[in-house]
Amino acid sequence: MAHAHAAVMQPPAAAEPGSGVYNEKLGMWIFLGSEVMFFTALIGSYIILRFGTPHPWAPPGVILNIPVTAFNTFLLICSSVFMVKAYAAIADGKKHFLRTDPSVPHDWRLWRWVDGGLKFWFLMTILGGATFVGIQVYEYIHLAHNGFLPSGIKEGTHFGELVAQGIVPAATAGIYGSTFYTMTGFHGFHVTCGVVSMLYLFFKKVLPEKYSEHDYRGVETIGLYWHFVDLVWIILFTIVYLI
Repeated sequence: MAHAHAAVMQPPAAAEPGSGVYNEKLGMWIFLGSEVMFFTALIGSYIILRFGTPHPWAPPGVILNIPVTAFNTFLLICSSVFMVKAYAAIADGKKHFLRTDPSVPHDWRLWRWVDGGLKFWFLMTILGGATFVGIQVYEYIHLAHNGFLPSGIKEGTHFGELVAQGIVPAATAGIYGSTFYTMTGFHGFHVTCGVVSMLYLFFKKVLPEKYSEHDYRGVETIGLYWHFVDLVWIILFTIVYLI
């Protein structure tokens, strides 16, 4: 009993060194690893189905509006840059919408907005992502109105006439529609989840100024997710719209 009592009174053994990453960030990396496998499966299946079929595919730009989607891609890239600016701002302790200069109390020059704080850049990131989703919804409505559906191309529509004229191959129209809406739809869902998450952080954490240069884990964690979503879309835009 004396030996057992002595062992209990001893200080605990030193813990094994961890990964050096806080739990939220480690969890996000693990989640993104699963997302990599998910989108790799989708994109890989698309490539196999497209280049494995003996029938031709619809030429780029005949059905999809490349200029509008290129602008939407640029908008999402800008949103990712805004997230970098938001991260840099809070890391430097800048929280407010504008750069403040006590010596010039009524300075409204444009450079104050360029040097805005976390609130400004985080809000710009949200607006960029929400606009991306809005443009994608508009694209879906336009495509469906003209006859391009997940099941293929509807007869008696604008795209149906292109099929009748032989411009769009009928043999691959169904698989084209199903793969397009599956990949872009899942990506749009991820963007929507990111926008909703950022809105929650904006009203619960950013506006009340609960983040500081000493603790900004939420900004960094959602930033990792947002950059991943941006990267996936660049790949999707290249292989679905341009090739």
